[in-house]
Amino acid sequence: MTVALVHGNPETDAIWGPLLDELGRDDVVCLSPPGFGAPVPPGFGATAEEYRDWLVRELEGFGEPVHLVGHDWGGGHVLAVAATRPDLLRSWASDVLGLADPEYVWHDLAQIWRTPGKGEELISAMLGAPLAERTKRMAGLGLPADVAEAVAAGQGEEMGRCVLALYRSAGPEYLAALGEKLPIAAARPGLNILATEDTYVGTDAQRRRAAGRASARTEVLDGLGHWWMLQDPARGADLLRRFLAEVA
Repeated sequence: MTVALVHGNPETDAIWGPLLDELGRDDVVCLSPPGFGAPVPPGFGATAEEYRDWLVRELEGFGEPVHLVGHDWGGGHVLAVAATRPDLLRSWASDVLGLADPEYVWHDLAQIWRTPGKGEELISAMLGAPLAERTKRMAGLGLPADVAEAVAAGQGEEMGRCVLALYRSAGPEYLAALGEKLPIAAARPGLNILATEDTYVGTDAQRRRAAGRASARTEVLDGLGHWWMLQDPARGADLLRRFLAEVA
């Protein structure tokens, strides 16, 4: 049965490379959201709802339920699908369940991206810089050199526009509505991937509370941060392998 991986911001599917090697499966596909390593279709406004609908269309194309795994905003898209179209899923996993907790507040970078003017200025500095500078920045965040270069190569003005539109469409009302729909996601087995050093996606308590509302199990990656799949791909693959074996 197909395993589909969805990445987030400001990334491309290059972040999954080491994890794919460790998984060693031939039924894994990487789905790149528009603007994040994939072309932006005409008329696509890059809102959270449009990304949910994009992912629904991608999943409908498989013709059977899939195991869906999401990281960062990819994890947000996974939650949105699990909470509206669980029929498309065999199981789901996300590392950002804290976003759907009522007490969650967007992290500092997101707050700036959501602010007109300041957001454009920051995005221009981050994603409009020369490739070497973008690569250095991604490597400074902890990505291996080859992955940092591959991700940076996919960044640019188009991704920047999508980043701003996505975050500005996902205010407190959107997050609250997502949280209210979490019980629907309980229709399929869910996994809360809790990397203890990830400071972007809410506290441990917020992530566990949201997982509880979705009846999802929690697996802890102690000592790992936002890019857990790159910090310790073997441990990340083992976590997914065990979960997938149990729900297969």
